[in-house]
This record gives sequence, C-alpha cells and structure tokens, in this order.
Amino acid sequence: MKTLPTWVDTVYDSNKQEQCVWNLCFSPDGQRLVVAAGTRVHVYDANDGSIIQSLKGHKETVYCVAYAKDGQRFASGSADKSVIIWTNKLEGILKYTHNDAIQCLAYNPVSHQLVSCAVTDFGLWSPEQKAVSKHKVSSRITCCSWTNDGQYLAVGLYNGLVSIRNKSGEEKVKIERPQANMAPVWSLSWNPNRDEQSDILAVADWGQRLSFYQLSGKQIGKDRLLGYDPCCLSWFSKGEYIVVGGANKQCCLYTKEGVKLGAIGEPSGWVWCCAVKPDSNYVAVGSNDGTVAIYHLMFSTVHGLYRDRYAYRDSMTDIIIQHLITDQKVRIKCRDLVKKIAIYKNRLAVQLPDRIIIYELYSDDTADMHYRVKEKIHKEFECNLLVVCSQHIILCQEKRLQCFSFSGDKEREWVMESIIRYIKVIGGPPGKEGLLVGLKNGQILKIFADNAFPILLLKQSTSVRCLDLSATRNKLAVVDDQSTLLVYELVTKELLFQERGAVSVAWNSQYEDMLCFSGNGMLSIKAGNFPVHQQKLQGFVVGFNGSKIFCLHVYAMTSVDVPQSAPMYQYLEKKMFQDAYKVACLGVTEGDWEALAHDALEGLDFETAKKSFIRVKDLRYLELIHSIEERRRRGEQDNMVFLADVYAYQGKFQEAAKLYKKSNQEQKALNMYTDLRMFEQAKEFLGAGDALDKKLLITKQADWAKNSNEPRAAAEMYISAGEYMKAIDIIGDHGWPDMMIDLARKIDKADREALTRAAHYLAKMEQYEYAAEVYNKMGDHKALIAMRVEAKHWDDAFAIVEKYPEYKTEVYVPYAQWLAEKDRFEEAQQAFHKAGLQAEAVKVLEQLTHNAVAESRFDDAGYYFWKLSIQCLDIAREESDKRQDMLQKFQDFQKKAELYYIYHTIYRHVVEPFTSVLPEGLFNMSRYLLHNIEEEACYGISKSYPFLHGIKKPVKNLGAYKLARTAYEKLRLLQISQRFQDTVDLGSLTIRSKPFHDADELLPMCYRCSTTNPLLNKTGNKCVNCKQPFVHSFVNFEILPLVEFVLEDGLTDEEAVHILDMSIPKQKKKGLWSETKMGTFQSLRLGDEQTEDEDPFAASIRSTSDNLEFTPVVVSRATLKSLSRSEVYVLKWPRPLRYQFFKTLLPDVPVTFCSTCNKLFHTDDFEQQYLQRGHCPFCRSKYDD
Repeated sequence: MKTLPTWVDTVYDSNKQEQCVWNLCFSPDGQRLVVAAGTRVHVYDANDGSIIQSLKGHKETVYCVAYAKDGQRFASGSADKSVIIWTNKLEGILKYTHNDAIQCLAYNPVSHQLVSCAVTDFGLWSPEQKAVSKHKVSSRITCCSWTNDGQYLAVGLYNGLVSIRNKSGEEKVKIERPQANMAPVWSLSWNPNRDEQSDILAVADWGQRLSFYQLSGKQIGKDRLLGYDPCCLSWFSKGEYIVVGGANKQCCLYTKEGVKLGAIGEPSGWVWCCAVKPDSNYVAVGSNDGTVAIYHLMFSTVHGLYRDRYAYRDSMTDIIIQHLITDQKVRIKCRDLVKKIAIYKNRLAVQLPDRIIIYELYSDDTADMHYRVKEKIHKEFECNLLVVCSQHIILCQEKRLQCFSFSGDKEREWVMESIIRYIKVIGGPPGKEGLLVGLKNGQILKIFADNAFPILLLKQSTSVRCLDLSATRNKLAVVDDQSTLLVYELVTKELLFQERGAVSVAWNSQYEDMLCFSGNGMLSIKAGNFPVHQQKLQGFVVGFNGSKIFCLHVYAMTSVDVPQSAPMYQYLEKKMFQDAYKVACLGVTEGDWEALAHDALEGLDFETAKKSFIRVKDLRYLELIHSIEERRRRGEQDNMVFLADVYAYQGKFQEAAKLYKKSNQEQKALNMYTDLRMFEQAKEFLGAGDALDKKLLITKQADWAKNSNEPRAAAEMYISAGEYMKAIDIIGDHGWPDMMIDLARKIDKADREALTRAAHYLAKMEQYEYAAEVYNKMGDHKALIAMRVEAKHWDDAFAIVEKYPEYKTEVYVPYAQWLAEKDRFEEAQQAFHKAGLQAEAVKVLEQLTHNAVAESRFDDAGYYFWKLSIQCLDIAREESDKRQDMLQKFQDFQKKAELYYIYHTIYRHVVEPFTSVLPEGLFNMSRYLLHNIEEEACYGISKSYPFLHGIKKPVKNLGAYKLARTAYEKLRLLQISQRFQDTVDLGSLTIRSKPFHDADELLPMCYRCSTTNPLLNKTGNKCVNCKQPFVHSFVNFEILPLVEFVLEDGLTDEEAVHILDMSIPKQKKKGLWSETKMGTFQSLRLGDEQTEDEDPFAASIRSTSDNLEFTPVVVSRATLKSLSRSEVYVLKWPRPLRYQFFKTLLPDVPVTFCSTCNKLFHTDDFEQQYLQRGHCPFCRSKYDD
C-alpha cells in the first residue's frame, strides 16, 4: 500500500494564525470538501485543493459540519450554540440554537432529518417541522451516527456509554462498555455497506480501544488496542476499511475487523478529523496545526501464480486461491496485513508483518482446493520478492537471494552482480528446484536450491523485465525494459525471434513451439516460424496452458479461451498435418477440426485424418478411411485412385472423374455419376456396345426419375430396361389401369410373377375385367375365383365353380361367412351346406336357435330346430358312421321344434293383448306341451305358462275342473311371477267349489281302440289302453281320426305305395242300420250295409295285444290291397328313415299334410294359415300350386 498526497493546505485566520481543523466532510459526489476551522466554514475543491469560499455565519469556533446525502445542503455547528443550514450554492437558509455549544452533526442517509448534538441534549430537525425536537441526555455528547436505513441513531457519550435511539429520539438500546468511566467515546460510525448481514457500529474511545457492536448492543469480536487516543473514525464507502486518526499524529488504515494495515499521512499535530471520499481511495485529513490534506491510497497487487493456480490478496488481510481452469475459489483469512504471496505446486507461502506461514494442500488431487498450515516462521523479513519451493522459501532483496528452510534456518545465499528484476521457479525434484533469475544488467541465470553456484544461461545488453522457459527447457523467451521480446535457443544461444511492443511473455505448457506475449492492448500468439497472430486483449499474460491464456488485468486474473485456429491453419498451409493436429488438440472449433481432417485426407495422411474425423464423429469419412486402409493391406497402392475416392466423398466429382480416368478406372466414374443421377456425364464413360451397362444405366435413371417424383417416366424407363416388376409397382401405386393392361398383354405368360402382380394391382384398382383377363391368360382359375370372392362378385364366382367344381369350397365358404356378417344366417347355413361343411352349417343353426330362444322368438327357434333336424338327417344319410347318433339328434330336434312351435302361441297369448287363438286351441296346445315337457325340460320354456294360461283360463268355459285342480296343485309347486301369485291363490280357492270331474265332451277318444282318455295322461300323449300315440293337427292341435300302421317284414315302402296307388276305390252303398261290437263298446251305423266280408284293417286294429307295451298296427300286403288310396296318408321321409302310413277312420274329415315337414293338419286350418302366412305354419315351405 502506498499513499501519495494529492494536495495540502493550511488554514489561517485573519491574523495569520494557524487554526485547528475540528471537522471536515465530503459532498456526496466527492467534488467538494467542507472544513470546520476557526470561526468559518471553508469549502474546498476536493480535486485540486483550491478554496471555493469561506463562509461566515458563526461568531465562535465551528466544531462540526455534515453534508446531506442528496448533496443539496450541508450544516455547520459552532461553540456559539447555533446550527446553520447552507445550500449547495453556499447560502445560509436556516439557523437554530441549543443551550450549549454544538458538539457534532449528522444527516439521516434516507431523509433530510438532521441531528444536532450539544453538550447535554440533542435536537432533531427536518424541513417539514417548524420546531426542533430536543432530548436531554445524562452525559456529555461527543459523537453521533445514523444507520444505513436511517431508522436508528447512535450517540457516543463522555461517560463511555453508547445510546442507540430511534429516529424519534427514544432510547432503544444502551451499550454499557467495560471501564466506561475511564474511556470516553470520542468517535463512532456505522458501516455504510448495505450488503452486510447486520448493522455494524465501530466505536473508538480514549481508553485507546477500537470496538465493534451490533445494533442489539452485542459486541463483535474483541477490543482492538490502538496505542493512542483516537479523535476521529471514518469508513470507506464499501465498508472494507476504516480510517482512524488521533493523538499519535497519524491517520491509520484498518480492516473492518480492526487489523492495522498502515499509516496514511503523518501531519505534525493531532489528527482531529478524517473523511473518505465517496467511492474512491482518497482520504482527507485535518489536524490541530491547521493542515488540511487529501491523500491517495494505492493498493498494490500482491499475488502469485503457478500454472493453473493463482493466489492473490483481498481486503489486505485475506488470500484467495483461484483455480484458473475450473474457476474454483477458496479464501484464507490471515487477520493480518498480507505483504507477499508465493505459490508452487501444493505449497503456498504468505508473508505477514511478523511471520511467514506455509500452507499445503490436503491431498495430491490436482483439483483439491483445501489448504492447511504446514509451518510458521516467526521472523520479520524484508524482501522485494518471495518464492516458495517444496522444502524452502527464497527471499529476494535487491541483489541478494536467501534460501530458508521451513523451520526458518537460512541454508544458502546468492549475491548477484545486479539488481534482481524477475525470478521464477521452473520445477525440479523436491529440495532441488531450479529458479530462473533475470537481472537488471541483462544476465539470465539458473539457480538450484541445493547449489550455491548460479549458472549463467545468457547475457544480453538490456535489462530483463520478464522471462519464461519452454516446456522442454530448450528455448528461452525474454522481455527487456525496452518492451522487446527476444527468443533464444539455449543450447546454441542463437536468437530465434525478436518482436517489439511486448510487456510479458508465456510459453504454452503443452506445446513446445508456441508462445504468447502481450503489449499495447494486443495479444500475440506465435507458433513455430510462422508470422505472429494478433488479437485485442486488456492486461498482460502471465500463463499459457493449451488454449487458455491467463491474463492479469488491474487486480483481476482472468482465463481467456483462445482457439488455436490461426496457428493450425499456418501449419496446414505448409502441409505439416501432424503439427497441425498437435496444435488442434490444444483447442480449436469443430469447423477447424473438419478443415484439418479434410486437408489431411487430401494430403493422404490417413492417420491424422482418422483421428480428426473421430473428433468430429464423422462416421462417413471414417468408413472411407477404413476402406482405403483395407485396400492398402490387400495390396492396392494407387494413391491417385484413393485421392479420387476422397474427392468423390467431398463432392469434387469432376476432379474425381479425371483421376479415375487417369487411373484407367472409368467404371468407377460411371458408377459415381449414375449414383449421383448425373446420367449425361455418365454416358461419357459408357463403353460402346455394352448392353449390360446400358441396361444398368437406364435402370438407375429410372430409379432417379422415381425418386424425383416423375413416376410415369420412371415406369417407361423400367419397361424399356425389362424391369417389369418395378414398372408394375409404380403403375399400380399411381393407379394407371390402361398402362397396366397394356404392359400385362406385352408380358409373356411364362412370367407368372409379373402377371400375378399386375392382376393384383388391377383388382386393387377395381378393374376386375382386366384382372380376369390377366388371370385367364395365366390359366390361374383359383386366383381368379379368389379375386371374384374378394370383390363379392358371387354370381361370377358361382359361374366359374360350375365349370371347375373342385373350387367349390373356395367360393361357398367365404360366401357363407359374408352372409353371416350380413345377418342372413339361413342363407349362410345353406351355403355351408353346399360347401360340404356340415359341421359349420350345424353350428350356425345351433347359434341361431340359441339366439332365437334368448330373444323369445320361439317360432324362429322351432323353425331352426326343424332345420337342424333335417341337417342331421342329411348327415345321417351321407355319413354312415354317424348315422345312429344323427338319427337320435333328428328325433330330439324334431321334438324340440314342435315344443317351441307350440310354446310360441302360448307365449304370445301371455305377452300380447289380443290373439286370434281360440280357447279350445290354446287348451289343446297346453295339454300337448305338458305331455311332452314332463319328459325333459327345454331351455326358455316355462312350465307355469301352460298351466296358467292354457288350462286355467279356459276351465270356466269348457268345464275341465279336474284338470284345473291338477293345474293349481302343479302351480303351487312352481316358482311363478309375483303378479300372477294372487290370481293363482284366488283360483285355488274358487276351484274347490267346482265338481271333481271333467266334462265328458272334453275327454279325448282313441280312434284305434275307442277308449276315452283323461285330459292329462301321466304316460304321455297316447292312449291309456292301447298305447297308440295320438295324431294332432298342427294348427289347433285337435286329435285327428288317424291310425298309424307299419308294414310287415319284407314289404318295402315303395312297394306299399305302389300297391296303394293300384288299389280300386271303394263304392259307398246304401244300407240299413248295422250294429258293431268292438271290445267293450257297441256302435250303430246308419247308411252302410254290413258286408259279408270283414274289413282286414279293422281286424288288424282289433288284434290288440294285452301287453303293457305299445304294439303298432302291422299291415300285410293283402291288407294294403284292401285299403283305398284316398284313405291312406303316406309321409315320405328321406332315407334312412322309413315312410309313415296313416289310415283315416273318418274319411269325411279332410286331412292335409306338408310334404316338406310331414306335419298333418285339418285341411281348413292349413289353408287358412297358408293364406295368412304365405307358407307352411311349421316349416315355412312355400308351394307353387
């Protein structure tokens, strides 16, 4: 730290007597200095010390002055008990008084409030107030100061106490200090730095102490002993330093912790006042001998550098170590004035006023930034330079170098011929490090820590300012005091390079032939023997590592990234690719790496090119280099071809083609141009008459046309080149049917692949006739059928199947599936049947049946069960191994078809409000249904419905009371809907009032044995006597007067029909009454005459066995001949079933049967139903006549 007086003045009164300077202050802009001396207020120009004006206004000595923070006014206080407010135009605008002399003044930093302190009180004044508010204190006031925010005022008292008050004057905190009665507070001030975590109050008392306190009154640290009585105290603007003056006739600089740094000025008298110029390093000092002076403080840079570690002094007492690569920083607090710093590898030496401290790193990690104390040398040294090594410290003082161990013992001393100007550690083994020393007389020496004899490297005529040694220590760079850079070869002492305008120099620590130097605001980089490359730079260089240059500008060390592009290109111009690569490794841009890679590749330096392309991750060129190296290993040595390949990759096609031609590799040129779609240029390299190459060229040209969105031209080129498949794909993708069929007609039918592809595209374009033409040309009928099926052209497909029945499955199966998707299941079932897929046909019908029952479409369910039965009959006829099972299923499905057919009518009677079914018909249907569902339960059929609606309701009209009782008993055992429960309960009660028998006219009679049967037979729907099953009309389910008979053994169905067809119809004769006895009953017949010969069929009926089992009526050939064809109904079932034969016993009752389902009906009922529905009520068959 150096102090230079800017100006000095002495204040005299009118009698030329020196006047004591009691107080002074700067204006906020630092342009004026206001001084309180004698009875006047003197205003100085702070820059040159000229007095602007001496203000008169006070009658006695002026003790204090204070400037407002806005710079618009200042105040002065005097022993005449008055305070005067002055404007910045030096005019007095206000005056007020106290009861005692004014001791001190202070303006609030955030408002215009002024505090004026007299001996026993203080007053608060502001422009907004009409009066000054005054507050008494217990002791004499000596000083005062406001906090930064203007909220609190600290008042120093003569009794040693400090009173902290708010801006209204009320006391908030009282700081009671030890030995206060013997240590009057003479000066205090708050730290002006607003970035501090808390307000800090510095207090100087005449106990010769400097203390620090928080706003709460808590002391910070310990008291600092000054050794003299302080009279004034002032902070620097940023709060980093304190200026204290007093009885020692000095103005001293302290840190904010109170560590003394040095003296600023030494006037001949006591320093009564001092002030720091705002935002600067200028300090104004006033003493009792009338001297007013302003000093300029210059803080010198104390720092040290070793490679990428830079240590420098901060706040005079701290050390900051900065890692220039990672920009990490660490602070070491020494709490004393740091005079010198030296750094080397893992060592750090710090010189303090009375000792030297050596630090070391905690670890050997290059990135470690944690230091610890290794040794302390408690000696006071005087030196100009300090150097630290692994085991020694070296101090430089003028011509002398002294080597000390870390314990403080001097081991060696060197005395030079001239003053030492520069010293630098250049490394070496621990304890044997070498030092480079430059002298004022131009000598450059090398000294080893363990050797007493310096080694002269060279001698030059000019004084040394800066020097550095190259990485291999073969070259030396020197900057002399004439700002000339000189580079020497150390072995030969030859001057290699000289340049003016340099102030500092540094070799690149990673590359031997590169250095940088700075001067005149420029940075110069020199590589090898190439010209210097320059760019602007503020400061001077102190280090050069790779692409980073370490530059010291004023007090800050910065790391500047300097791409090594210019030196690299200088090497490239000379085709020095390996050197260029070394420079590039120091740090260049990606574009520079690409340029290096391409230049090295063109120079056929494949190793350098490969490493460069790896840097930029260019796989394409790496593959090229790899292929060239492989070809070289196989024996190829034509560098011209390799260079042509490089040119081709770089887009220099003409140069590549020329080189190919020179190397007799025209084919490579042809391939290159065709790959590039440069067909006109390719034709130049096309050999005459080479058909294969021409075809290849046309094909590639077509590929290019395709990729260039010219598909028609590409297709035509493919056709001309014979590439039919590619042409077909293009034509098909763009939907050109005419062009496609023309091409298909041109293609030979042996090229089935191309024709198949063409037909596929034609079908895709819905040009089915064209596609069919192509398939017919190929003779591929199966593909033709598949196309028709896919297009849903069923008629065309059926027409083809008629010609080629072996493809029946390919048509009918998808047709059936299509019908099923359209919900045309019946047609789908027929289609499966036609396709021979009986299992699928049955499966469709079963699913239809299940759905119909689930949806309560019981008539459809009955119809589908009938269809299923016929399907099973077909399977039984065609597959003998399944015949027995299928016939069983046939009977089962027939039975279910009848049940669902009947249940549909009963269910409609329940759910529909109006039906056309008569009660008698509903009664008969319910009886038939109950007779059959007693044997087995059917899905979806409720037993309660026949009892509830088929039997219970007609009872009242028909008189079937016994049956009604049975129905109610059955209903009580069944679970029925709640809405019918009341009706059933009521009916169960009312039926008890009815007779216990059914009406005789309701009881059915057996037409075989004439036995009257109960309405509900436990054995089923057959006679209780002869067991003959009843035959019902399938409309109203009345019992038909028919008796079924079977043929005797040896008589076939066809023979029986033939015999019946040949029979002669019987003639009716008029006769008298005739009596007939049959079993247990007698009958009288009127109108027929008793014949002499008995009817053979009647005899067969009477020959009923007494067995409990049913015995059918067996008819012989003779009996058949006696029967009339009109009285016999033949139901012709398909094989393997036998025909059914029925003989009517009442020929006058007309009976009709459906030839499809073989169900019997009353003729009138059938005709009515057929007219209503348009088909058979059971099987839905239609008849033309």
